[in-house]
Amino acid sequence: MGIHYDYKSTKGNKLMEKQAKREKKLAEKKAKRLAKEGPKEEEAKPKTLDTSKPITLDFLTNPDKE
Repeated sequence: MGIHYDYKSTKGNKLMEKQAKREKKLAEKKAKRLAKEGPKEEEAKPKTLDTSKPITLDFLTNPDKE
């Protein structure tokens, strides 16, 4: 009766320890990933077209457009 009695009485504690270990590991992975990526830059807003200018063929086909 020794092993089974001990298992049920300590089951809750072992599960909490296991969960804490899992969360710690995930936090370390997240910190490592963020450090590797560097500071997160704000996403650039998509440039909108100026409605006062007409759209020309040169504007559509120019590869060096700004």
